[in-house]
Formats: sequence, C-alpha cells, structure tokens
Amino acid sequence: MDKKQAENRVSELRDLLKKANKAYYEEAQPFISDKEFDQALSELHDLEQTFDLVEPDSPTQRVGGEPSSDFQNVSHPTPLLSLDNTYNADELKDFDRRVRDRLGDSPFSYAVEMKFDGASIRLRYENGDLALGATRGDGEKGDDITRNIKTVSVVPLTVKNAPDVLEIRGEAYMEKEAFVRLNEYREEQGLTPFANPRNSTAGSLKMQDPREVARRPIKFYAFDLLFEPDESSGSQESKMNLLRDLGFPVSDYFKICSDIDEVLDVINDWEKIRSELPFEIDGVVVKVNEDKFREELGTTSKFPRWAISYKFEAEQASTVLESITLQVGRLGKITPVAELRPVLLAGTTVKRASLHNEDEILRKDIRVGDTVVIEKAGEIIPQVVSVVNAERENRSAKFKMPSHCPSCKEKLIKLEDEVAWRCINPECPPQVLERIKHFASRDAMDIDGLGEAVVEQLLNENLISNYADLYKLKKDDLIPLERMAEKSAQNLIDAIKASKQQSLDRVIYAIGIRFVGKTVAKDLSANFGSIQILKEATAETLVDVDSIGPKIAESVVEFFNNEKNIALIEALQNAGVDPKIAEDQQTSDLLNGKKFVLTGSLPTLSRSEATEIIEMHGGKTASSVSKNTDYVLAGESAGSKLDKANKLNIPVLSEKDFIHMISENKG
Repeated sequence: MDKKQAENRVSELRDLLKKANKAYYEEAQPFISDKEFDQALSELHDLEQTFDLVEPDSPTQRVGGEPSSDFQNVSHPTPLLSLDNTYNADELKDFDRRVRDRLGDSPFSYAVEMKFDGASIRLRYENGDLALGATRGDGEKGDDITRNIKTVSVVPLTVKNAPDVLEIRGEAYMEKEAFVRLNEYREEQGLTPFANPRNSTAGSLKMQDPREVARRPIKFYAFDLLFEPDESSGSQESKMNLLRDLGFPVSDYFKICSDIDEVLDVINDWEKIRSELPFEIDGVVVKVNEDKFREELGTTSKFPRWAISYKFEAEQASTVLESITLQVGRLGKITPVAELRPVLLAGTTVKRASLHNEDEILRKDIRVGDTVVIEKAGEIIPQVVSVVNAERENRSAKFKMPSHCPSCKEKLIKLEDEVAWRCINPECPPQVLERIKHFASRDAMDIDGLGEAVVEQLLNENLISNYADLYKLKKDDLIPLERMAEKSAQNLIDAIKASKQQSLDRVIYAIGIRFVGKTVAKDLSANFGSIQILKEATAETLVDVDSIGPKIAESVVEFFNNEKNIALIEALQNAGVDPKIAEDQQTSDLLNGKKFVLTGSLPTLSRSEATEIIEMHGGKTASSVSKNTDYVLAGESAGSKLDKANKLNIPVLSEKDFIHMISENKG
C-alpha cells in the first residue's frame, strides 16, 4: 500500500468509526459489533503510525497513554463560581427582586436551563485543537484531566472556524440506564456501587488510567462559552447557538423567559417530566440572559449575582416494609432487599428497594412492619431512607443476617475488609445461573442465543449444572425446550462450539474470578499465556503483572485453590476450551528470560504494542522496577520508575534502542 492508498483507507476508517461512535453513544443504535469496531480502530492506528497520518481529531486519539500517578493543578483564567441555591418560588422571586433593584428599568430576560447532576468541566481549545480539560476544583484551580476528557466521545477534539483561544464550560454526566449497568457490574466484581450518577462521573474522570475512563459511559453538555476576555457573544442564547454551530453537544432544554412568572412556569413543567428524562437533573439554573447586565450585576466572593440555582426536592414516598428477602449475587454477595407495599414514586410503582447490607439496616434500625420513607437514589435506585414510626410499641425484632445461604444452605462468611456476607459455594443455584449468564455474555465467551430464559430452562431440566456442561449439550437436548425450534437449537449448538475458539483473555474473564474484569484478564493472558500456567502462579508472581495488586492476586490464588473451580477448568479443557498463546507467535528467543518494565509515553509504540513485541521475542513485562528487572523501556515523562532504574544501575532503553535491539536479531 502506498501513501495515497493509505490516506484513502484512513479517511474511510475515520468516517466509519465516527459514525459508529455517534450511533452507539448518541443514538443507542449500534450498527457494528465491538469486535469489528476494535479491528477497525487497530487498523487505523497501524496506518496512521506507518504513514505518519496522525491527526488530533482521529478516533485513535480518544484513548491511549499510560496511567497517571496524579493530576496537575491548573489555574482558571476566570474563576468558575458556583451558584447560590434556592428551593421555592418565594426565594426565586427574592432573587428576581434583587436583580430588578440593581438594573432599574432596563429591559432584560432570563435564560432557563436544566441543572444536570454531574461534574463541571472546563475545556480550552488553542488554534482549534483541544489543549486542556480541567475539573472545576475550588473554582480558582482544578485538576488537569485532559487525557481522560479525550476519551469522552461527544467532546470534540478539534473545532473548525474557532478563534485562536476558545474556553468552554460544560457538565459531564451519565445517563440513568448506563449508571445502573455500571453499578450492576461493580457489584458483580465485589466493588462498592456508586451512590448516584454524579459520584460515578466525578470518580471516573479522576481515574488514573484513561483506558478505563474510556469504558465508562460518560456524556457531556456544553453550557457556557468564553472567548478571549475582550470578546463576547452578547447573550446566553447566542452563546448556546454558537456552541451548537461549533459542534458541541447542547441541551435541548433551554428557554428564554421575559419575567420570573414565566420562569416558574418552565420550572413546573420540567419538574413534572424529570422522572421521564434519560438523565438526572437536580434542579433548574436561571441566568440573566444579556451579558451587559451580568457585568453590571457583578458577583459576590462566592456567587454571581446574575444567576441562581432552583433545586428540586428529592422525591420521597412512605410505605410499609412487609418483609426482608435476601438476594444472592454471581460472586456470592448476599444483599438484603426490602419487599414493600407498592407505592408510586417518581413516575413508577416501587415494590422493592435495596437495603445494601446488614450494617446499614442496623444503623437505620429498619424492621419488618415499619412504615418507611423511600426515595430514588440519584432518581434511579429505590432505597429506604428512614423509619417513620421508630418509637412505636410492639415493633418486630431487629434484623439479623441468617448464618446460612437462603438458597443452598451453605454457611455464610464475612471477609475482613468487607461489610457484606457471602456464600462461597460455587454450586449455589442463583450463583450458578448468574455465572453461566456471565460466562456466555458478549464480553466473555459471546455465546449468541444463551440468554437468561434459556439458561433457566437448561438448569430446570437438569441438562446443565455449571458452565462447563454447556459443551456436553446436543441439539436433541434443546429441541424440547419452550420456544426452541430445530433451527434455533442448531444455532445455539453452533454458537457454543464456536466459543471454544475464544481468546485466552476472554476465557479468563468468563470463568468468573473475583475482581478480574476485562482489563485484568487481558494482562493475565499476556503475562501467563495459558490457564495451566496461571493456575500455578503465586501471589508474589501475580503482583509483578501490570494492573495486579495484592487484593486481585489473592483472589486469583484463592480461585485456583478451590477444588470445585479446578474441576470446572478441567472440564472446559476436556471439552476443547484450552486457549493459550500459540508457540508460532514467538518470533525468536532473543529476549527469553528477560524482564522489561515500560514507563512513560513512547514516540510511536503504544504500551500494548511494545508488550506484544517483547513477548513475541520471549520476554516478559512487569509493572514495577526491582533488582530482577533486566531493562527499562522509557519514553517521555518516565517518572519514578526511571529514577529507580538509574539507582539500581538497570539498563534503560529508548524506543530507538529497543527497535535496534530487535531489528539486529532479525538481521
């Protein structure tokens, strides 16, 4: 392929990936699979590097780079003030009176916007390119999160027809459904769920690894625009129009009102539909529309005098707690659930609410038969807030967690660093169901057609008792099942058979080791090469792997020390599921026994590419420098690992040195 052909192909791939991102993130109608997307992205990256075609707005620039150990402080050129809050119509009318007292007879209008419950972000563009993304911080200084902001698909990396310097303010947020899915995943991994979308968004943007941020479903709306200090766009309305013209996502919920009564009408209308919105709002922002009057009104030390926030009350309802049941998660976590007398809350009928854990129930002194106040955490997840009649006589006994699993009757345990009780029996029926569903899921073995209803039927008919049994199924076993015709039965058998060819990292993720998500599974795959080798790994060996800390290492060792898990792994291997890194992928033994540590940003190679080259020549990578390290491959901003290498007199290679070392061998 010559450069002209490469340019044409790069243009095709960029268009495809941008359309795919829009379809996935904005329209919720993906038209290509994750695998096809990843393949196209990989091809684009290779062509850009080979033919020097990298552009700042390319989809390849959305994700990449090493995890950061900290975030640098940046000063905001104009203080990012917070807003004063008001909670009722009278307080809002007081705000209006103060504005009118200062402006006299000057005619003005109000701009009214929904107040998204997310994280406030400042973006800076220089010569049209995104140069900085920063948190609001204390209003004077924030954190530089540019690399993480670049992973948010709706944030433009370049802006056409922009002034030399362009400053944008906006809100990063998560939609309700995406937040629920994220929390479900965290609970499956044994992690504490986020309290609300705001916390999850803010926490995601401060993660150290931008590759992980890219996996979080973060969106963004722009709500303010600043040129150089001498320039102005005249009004909030014209700013919003200009933001939209420049390509920034802008909320459709924006109104210009002539007086405060009209503002209150808009607030009432929006409060009625808030539960139907796909995102969470906690109020409405009211601003004087015209910039010239904002300058006249000025600011206090904390708040602008030309804007105010009208906060909605959290929607609550009272009902009777009829019983407390226990849910068993995929990894054995026992979650108490409040079974409620049905009550209408935020537009939906609520019958159940999470009680989180035993400690939370005892802290709030929640008992069966109590009248309780419930609200939707972040307008999404029903939870019990308090007890209405805690002082009444003849209350039922305090809640006590049973000593045995409600499903399999095995004894429950509580780990030292957790508040949750767990059932550790891998044959516990609810866990079996959830583990098989996870095993077959798209990110794991990707067995099309094996949804929850089919898994339940297979278990109920005693056709399977674990995920390894899937590979024993025959078409004739499936045809008698409800809604299972001959063709669909054959398709499922074919999908199960095809899953035997899945990559090692997918298999590691599928078998359900606690704390081992997709990223950790990839690192384990790259460093150990087969399930058999991973099975023999010690905690000391595991923590040498990038992304593996003591907690994950302990979990992996514990998994493979369980005889029932070993039996499942052996059953998979006997069925033909035993992926490993093929021997013919090793190009040479040049680096056999050599351990590398990668640090900093290399000029052309990504971390994964450098790791792949090292492994192809028989070497290994580790996350930390020690006396056992043979080489440190260092790029820009190498940091403390480079300092430690120099102290230990460990050879340090540049990318050029490294490539020369490899190419010499080829020669």
